Amino acid sequence: MLILDGKAASAKLRNRLKNEIADLAPKAGRPPGLAVILVGEDPASAIYVRNKEKNCKETGIISKAHKLPADISQAELEELIISLNSDDEIDGILLQLPLPKHLDSQKCLELIKPAKDVDGFHPENVGKLTLGLPAFRSCTPAGIMALLQEYQQDVSGKDCVVVGRSNIVGKPLALMLLSRNATVTICHSRTADLKSHVQKADFIFAAVGIPAFITGDMVKPGAVVVDVGINRTDDGLVGDCDFQGIQHKAAAMTPVPGGVGPMTIALLLKNTVNSWKIRKNL
Repeated sequence: MLILDGKAASAKLRNRLKNEIADLAPKAGRPPGLAVILVGEDPASAIYVRNKEKNCKETGIISKAHKLPADISQAELEELIISLNSDDEIDGILLQLPLPKHLDSQKCLELIKPAKDVDGFHPENVGKLTLGLPAFRSCTPAGIMALLQEYQQDVSGKDCVVVGRSNIVGKPLALMLLSRNATVTICHSRTADLKSHVQKADFIFAAVGIPAFITGDMVKPGAVVVDVGINRTDDGLVGDCDFQGIQHKAAAMTPVPGGVGPMTIALLLKNTVNSWKIRKNL
């Protein structure tokens, strides 16, 4: 079985971005700038933000973290976003989700200027994805597509099943697969006889947030399995797929950790660099 190694693929992409920044920064007058907003003390979010900051530093992107108290008001958070929208040193704005329950995350995301929405969550960018127009793509599904391309896994004409319909992964991933001429089925918690759908798939994309949800008997021999899940258990980090039960049937599969996760961060960096190049006419 071929391991779709996100660590290796993301390292290659980050290295290309690092060289690009080194070449273009003298002309731009400054390196790319990414603002990261973290509200509260969610442990998983804090780890994720630290990883992003580390990757930014290694690539040559200036990361400016705004770590805010959990009890910040909606008005104060909106004021920060508005100020970052007009900050010429900032090319991308990342609002780390989830936010505390008293805050309106959708309103905050819509407040981010689409040209700085490097997470690809603004309705304008989502609409452009739907229409096949150039725009920032959501980082996790875009990272999946880049990983498949790196390992020459062509989805054109293939039956692809996406298990999960979130706005962050499932829906945008389905649109990206369609743009590559895949035949796409979206399954979810209300899907009748989900197993029968998954068993027919040439490509399986699991993004449900349930450990070992996709089992070996759901995978046909020779299928490609992309595990988007990152679940914290007593045994450590595990995905949405039963790796041990699937590995002898699948032709290729992503590991957890080290599969989709590193690609998500790499695509965030790529989006930030692209925003910088557009804004600086590079």
